[in-house]
Amino acid sequence: MTKKSQNITSKIAPVTALLAVAAVWWFISGRELVPRYMLPSPGEVAAAFVKNFAIMMKQAAVTLQEAGLGLLLGVIIAFAVAVVMDFVPFLRSALYPILVITQTIPTVAIAPLLVLWMGFGMAPKVTVVVLTTFFPIAVGLLGGFEAADRDQIDLVRTMGGKRWRIFRFVKLPAALEPFFSGLRVSASYAVVGAVVSEWLGGFNGLGVYMTRVQKAYAYDKMFAVIVFISVISILLMGAVSLLQRVCMPWKRAKGA
Repeated sequence: MTKKSQNITSKIAPVTALLAVAAVWWFISGRELVPRYMLPSPGEVAAAFVKNFAIMMKQAAVTLQEAGLGLLLGVIIAFAVAVVMDFVPFLRSALYPILVITQTIPTVAIAPLLVLWMGFGMAPKVTVVVLTTFFPIAVGLLGGFEAADRDQIDLVRTMGGKRWRIFRFVKLPAALEPFFSGLRVSASYAVVGAVVSEWLGGFNGLGVYMTRVQKAYAYDKMFAVIVFISVISILLMGAVSLLQRVCMPWKRAKGA
């Protein structure tokens, strides 16, 4: 009974928090503590969301293409880098600081340079997404490789298993959970990275659409786009969680 009540509470808590935020938002906009043209009410944003949904979906197709391709490349690069760093400790010591440095460079600083070098097409957007997504995945994989059970590694080694067998049967399964944790974070970063890159140069996409409605002072539409991007990010994170359940059935069975 206690476990059931905890599950119900965990499901209700996010909804309660969202309703509380909406209530505060409604109060601030209704009292005009912030000018109405700068902070439209939730009702106005909802109306703009419904009215412009078709337009946002059309623009989202471009943004999701950029985010999806960038995330895929980010996963591939992160996996390759993590494996190489795990197999060659010297390269880990040499490359890890560089990985950290790449995350200290603001996206808004590097994106204009990428547009200058690569043009206004998809390439700079995909590159920005790769730069913002590969780090959480690479760090998660490295942590998972390090956390592998030493007894299992010794067992495989005593049975004649070489490094690749140890990696395949011990380290890789141990890294799945941190990998999916990093992928969940990167999935949300992918959309944000694509939108930010579109702000600085592009012809289509949610970032370009946001720039247009902002210049038109249509803040209800701009808030609608923000909500739309948040919904997309949440759905992508949910898709990653579903993929994790499929790829790690033993965890689901253990939870049951």
